[in-house]
Amino acid sequence: MREENPPKPELKDIKGKLPLLGVCYGAQFLAHFFGGEVGKSNSREYGRAHLEIMDKTCPIFNDVVNDSQVWMSHADTILSIPASYKITASTHDVKVAAFSIEGEPSYGIQFHPEVFHSTEGTKILKNFVYGVCKCTGDWTPSSFIETTVAELKTKLGDDRVILGLSGGVDSTVAAMLLHKAIGKNLHCIFVDNGLLRKNEFQKVLDSYQHLGLNVKGVDASAKFYKELHGVSDPEKKRKAIGKVFIDVFDEESKLVKDAKWLAQGTIYPDVIESISVKGPSATIKSHHNVGGLPDYMKLKVVEPLRSLFKDEVRRVGAALGLDPALLNRHPFPGPGLAIRILGEVTAEKVRIIQEVDAIFIDGLKTHDLYNTVWQAGAIFLPIQSVGVMGDERTYEYVVALRAVSSTDGMTADWCHLPYEFLAKISNEIINKVKGVNRVVYDISSKPPATIEWE
Repeated sequence: MREENPPKPELKDIKGKLPLLGVCYGAQFLAHFFGGEVGKSNSREYGRAHLEIMDKTCPIFNDVVNDSQVWMSHADTILSIPASYKITASTHDVKVAAFSIEGEPSYGIQFHPEVFHSTEGTKILKNFVYGVCKCTGDWTPSSFIETTVAELKTKLGDDRVILGLSGGVDSTVAAMLLHKAIGKNLHCIFVDNGLLRKNEFQKVLDSYQHLGLNVKGVDASAKFYKELHGVSDPEKKRKAIGKVFIDVFDEESKLVKDAKWLAQGTIYPDVIESISVKGPSATIKSHHNVGGLPDYMKLKVVEPLRSLFKDEVRRVGAALGLDPALLNRHPFPGPGLAIRILGEVTAEKVRIIQEVDAIFIDGLKTHDLYNTVWQAGAIFLPIQSVGVMGDERTYEYVVALRAVSSTDGMTADWCHLPYEFLAKISNEIINKVKGVNRVVYDISSKPPATIEWE
């Protein structure tokens, strides 16, 4: 908001004429550019806050309990509001957490109601959509499938499509939608980039055998390692992986006669975190499966899940009849273990983190904790620490374990795993994985931290 040229949506045909809800930056915009002031906050507010509702007659807070948890993510704050605005809610640190505008169906909220950790956020959104806007909710997974398959049939016709499978929920659901639309014209490729979990390549290929998909496995690990040699910067690693990924698919596409499309399992959080608009919203991380393709690659991109959040993708997958074990599989980053290895990627570091990750994930499953966690993994830290093993002094690496709860990936909180479990897993890792002598557990939320470390 305070930057030189912040985004300024044109509201002359909306504000005061149609229902309007400003969320976070939107609330700041409605305050700052209509007679109020937004400035730097004395204390940044990220993560949990508790809402004190000042105006219980405000329609967006209908049946919302006082002191409900909301999720904040802002450094600036609303210092003052225009005379026609009314404060409707506050938090301990923020006086103007929500407001209404007298004489028009316009509202502003500083927090994010759309995320899982705003406990009554869905109710607030429903109050606005159903109560203020008088809309009806008719979206269902089945209707999405029907509409999307019809759109894909029209868009793709008899064209051949190549899809990059990863073994994850997103690409699998995308594959099944495309399979329903174009059948045998879908050619799925699963690339081993050398950065997968332990034994993941074969496990993924095996898991697709019963789905009727045409899947080809390609071992390109040597190409990825070569491109990553000497690269430490997180963004450069992602771009290097994206380059090889595109190169491999370009080669494979030439083997599929008349292939015209590259399909990907891009979902909405990928889009949000990868594409920056002019103003304070910045690129958090680049994803190699978001955006266009280089000019030399003659394929067009199709992304049937681009508008969905992760929880919605799972609901669509369930409606498609996919195995719950596959649907409940933890998300895994497109760049793989490369962004869970801080610093340069080497085959030895990959071996270490694969072993650590396998112990952690297998432990979660054995102790019936896997399905209580949204995403888990291990991070290789580029530091060594002194340890003692037997009568010898060691100087080996540190690994961090990360486990979070979420539904959509936009926000996440760290999982309170039992101490006894963490102790057991730490002991097993140190005893079994050569090169590691210290294990730590990440207890930061998103925001301000991201789920991945890079």
